[in-house]
Amino acid sequence: VQLQASGGGSVQAGDSLRLSCAASGRIYSSAVMAWFRQPPGKEREFVASINWSGGSTTYTESVKGRFTISRARGQSTVYLQMNSLQPEDTAVYYCAVARGSTASTDSASYIYWGQGTQVTVSS
Repeated sequence: VQLQASGGGSVQAGDSLRLSCAASGRIYSSAVMAWFRQPPGKEREFVASINWSGGSTTYTESVKGRFTISRARGQSTVYLQMNSLQPEDTAVYYCAVARGSTASTDSASYIYWGQGTQVTVSS
C-alpha cells in the first residue's frame, strides 16, 4: 500500500491550501483515513479523520471551523481543505490509513502512512 500526499506549500497567514492523499494498493474498504501533522521540533499530532462513507469526521480543536476533511464514499482518496491558515499550522502533514473502521486520534491505530507534505505559513 502506498499513500501519495500532495498540495503543500508556503503561504501567508489567512490563505488557504488543499491537501490530497491517494492510497494505492489493497486496503480495507471501510478503513478510516486521517491527517496528522508534525510541527517543527514537536511530536506528530492528530488533525482530522473521516470514516469510509465520508459521513463522520473528527477534528482536533485547533482546526475546527477552519479545516475540512473529505472523501468520496468508499474511495481511498482523502482531502484536507485548510482555510484561514495561521503560522502555528506550519508542519509536515501526513495522511494515514487506519487498521479498521473505528475513528481514532491515536497514531498507533494507523498502519499506513504517506511521505508527508510541508505546509509553511508565514505571518
